[in-house]
Amino acid sequence: MVVVLFVMVGWVIAPGPLGAQETRTARIEAERDRKAGALAPDEPTKAEKVLTDFKDNKVLERIQAGYNGLRGRLGGLATGGGFALGPEYYREDLAKGDVQLRSSAVFSFRNFQRYDLELMAPETRSRPIFFQGYAVRHYYPSLQYYGQGPDSEKEGRSNFLYEDMAVDGTVGWLAGKGVRLAASGGYLKVHTGRGRERRWASIEENFGGGRTPGLDAQPDFARVGTYVELDRTDNRLGPRAGTYALANFHHLVDRGRGLHSHERLDVEVQQYIPFFNQRRVIALRGRTNLTFARDGRQVPFYLQPVLGGSDDLRGFRPFRFYGNQSMVMNAEYRWEVFSGLDMALFFDAGKVALRRADLDFSNLETAAGFGLRWNARNSVFLRMDVGFSHEGFQVWLKFNNIFAPKLIHSSSSQIVQ
Repeated sequence: MVVVLFVMVGWVIAPGPLGAQETRTARIEAERDRKAGALAPDEPTKAEKVLTDFKDNKVLERIQAGYNGLRGRLGGLATGGGFALGPEYYREDLAKGDVQLRSSAVFSFRNFQRYDLELMAPETRSRPIFFQGYAVRHYYPSLQYYGQGPDSEKEGRSNFLYEDMAVDGTVGWLAGKGVRLAASGGYLKVHTGRGRERRWASIEENFGGGRTPGLDAQPDFARVGTYVELDRTDNRLGPRAGTYALANFHHLVDRGRGLHSHERLDVEVQQYIPFFNQRRVIALRGRTNLTFARDGRQVPFYLQPVLGGSDDLRGFRPFRFYGNQSMVMNAEYRWEVFSGLDMALFFDAGKVALRRADLDFSNLETAAGFGLRWNARNSVFLRMDVGFSHEGFQVWLKFNNIFAPKLIHSSSSQIVQ
């Protein structure tokens, strides 16, 4: 019995496997603590520092606020016009905050110009009625044109001069949560002419002789229309969750001989699917533009739906496809790189058609690519997209959100934006 007791005591106090394991664990923990203490602090990259300082110092907010309503305006001209900037005057405190006024003059280094004036009375909690008055003038010396329909050729690129002046008025009603109903009317005066860009043929050289509807006759138009809008997104300027839908119908009356009177219906649906605490988003959009010209009338080419460019088929040149009907579908996968910057992978598919019967899912033009989204105050203020298609690749730098809602006014909804 005594012998057994001594053996047990010796086993407990003698160094053995358990003691060695405890010593090894202590050494590992000590080494881990030493390395942790020697780690240098995480240093952000130069790009991260610039963007962080830009956001922390509220540079964008200061630029947008301006001084006594006067501020700078970037972008807003037709794609292909080059870098654009100019002064903008904005007041949102008129009539005790019930009326907003905005006016701007924007110019590019290629002499593209836009002048506009907007007066708004937004809906309030006590007043569900809203009003908007809008006047705009565009001068674009060189817009691109490739011919009619989905079979137009890349090598047929030409250019034309586009000028317009439009005045619009809209009255609407906030019918429910996120639901707006509105009626609008306006006047449009258009002039097209010989393109000013000498690198390409002018439109009448490649597509004159009656092959381009509306090229030889440029009447004034009166417009009446209506729209219904459903906005169930979390943020109108930079949504990351929810649904958006818009249906817009209007009738344009040719005030000359009536040869170009027509109707147009635009329908758009967007869906945003967030995950990982909204740091990653799948953004989906489908849009179709339909025109109706009866009794031998024609839709003038400058009012036709157009595809190609920074807002739809991003792997194609701007205004690559003109047609009486169009459809486009876009899908983006976006993720937050760090605060203020998102990256995106995208896929675009769409087509134009001269007849509604040909507007189907066969022979779609497709593009894919990647992009960056700089944002502040939960809205995108700058984006860069690189798109690839069978016709090459395109790089876009735009001061807007690609899926930003676009309500139709009298001025051309496709060409001038």
